[in-house]
Amino acid sequence: MPRRLPLPVRRQMNLTEAAYDRLSALNATYGLGNNYLLVVLLEKLDEIAEPEKLDRAFRDFIAEYGSPAGGSTS
Repeated sequence: MPRRLPLPVRRQMNLTEAAYDRLSALNATYGLGNNYLLVVLLEKLDEIAEPEKLDRAFRDFIAEYGSPAGGSTS
C-alpha cells in the first residue's frame, strides 16, 4: 500500500489560466492533486529541466513582467 505524503499548508497560490490548464492536464494524466503535482515538479526540477533552458525561462519572464524588489516572494 502506498504511503501518504503529508503536506503542511503553506499559503495560497495564484496561477495564470495557462498554468492552471497545464496543472489540470497533469492531474487528469496522473491522478494527483495540484499540491502533489507541484511538489513533484519542484522537488524533481533538476532532473526534468535543462539548467540553461530553465534560466532562460526565468530571465525571459523577469524581462517581460519584472520581479519583486530584492527577489522577495512576499
